[in-house]
Amino acid sequence: GQYAYFLLKKTNYTTIDALQILSNKFRTPLKNFGFAGNKDKNAVTEQNISIFRGSKSFANVKLNKIELKYLGNGKGPISLGDLNGNEFTIIIRNLDGNEIKKIQKLKNKKINIPNLFGPQRFSKNNNTVGKAIIKKDFKKAIELILENNGKVENEIKKYLENNKNNYIGALRIIPLKTRKLFVHSYQSYLFNKIVNEYLNKIKTNKSNIKIPIVGFDFDINSIEDELLKNIIERAIEEEKINPREFIISQMPELTSEGNFRDLFFELKDLKILEIYDDELNQNMKKIKINFALPKSCYATVALEFLLQQP
Repeated sequence: GQYAYFLLKKTNYTTIDALQILSNKFRTPLKNFGFAGNKDKNAVTEQNISIFRGSKSFANVKLNKIELKYLGNGKGPISLGDLNGNEFTIIIRNLDGNEIKKIQKLKNKKINIPNLFGPQRFSKNNNTVGKAIIKKDFKKAIELILENNGKVENEIKKYLENNKNNYIGALRIIPLKTRKLFVHSYQSYLFNKIVNEYLNKIKTNKSNIKIPIVGFDFDINSIEDELLKNIIERAIEEEKINPREFIISQMPELTSEGNFRDLFFELKDLKILEIYDDELNQNMKKIKINFALPKSCYATVALEFLLQQP
């Protein structure tokens, strides 16, 4: 097949940033790279990727904190959503004896956790950039993006020097997957807002229902739960948006129809690998744990939930 598969190991890069470096190194368009999900920047992560017309020799290239291991070739790309889930090994520091006991009680239990999007989904201002895009305020979106300093931001500044007020063109300098992430980030912000209020109101009956991710195809009348319906209507009103605004005619590639997402996810098979003294915090402990989560679920959310248990 024409698709070469690799195990990508990276440290302190987003998935997109790592692929952009590989794209430049191999002189291969970014669109030729396929992957099943974004992995955290502030972590050591491993994930499978595909490279259309990639070469086994790519694995021999040495890069700073990026490694490739050749796995083989096949007839199709690796695409977003192809994975079943993610496995995490995490060290939690600065814990006292009681906090260690809390975590030990949860060992090997099945734990239902609110299926919120984690803070890395939003970064510094991803959701506000996304809202500006769906409101068609492309100038504001660019201004928010330029609050960061990086290679892409510098390219945008140079572009605007020669193409004044062409904010749509400036946005298109950003890789498509990242631009889509801005819109999805705003949808995630709305989802979290709706879920947090819903969970605060229901208190007792916590069955795992589907919660909408609002997009242009969202129909409020499809929601049978009256409480949930009222919460969604209020959230949309407070945000001053209309679901049809997720149709972005100026950049059709960013149009988003929305979807549904489970209210809860299940953390299975929490393993405690080691408990030892924390060398960074005097008289405190650290614990190394391992667990797996379904795809699109956040370890940051799971950890926050675990550490808040009574």
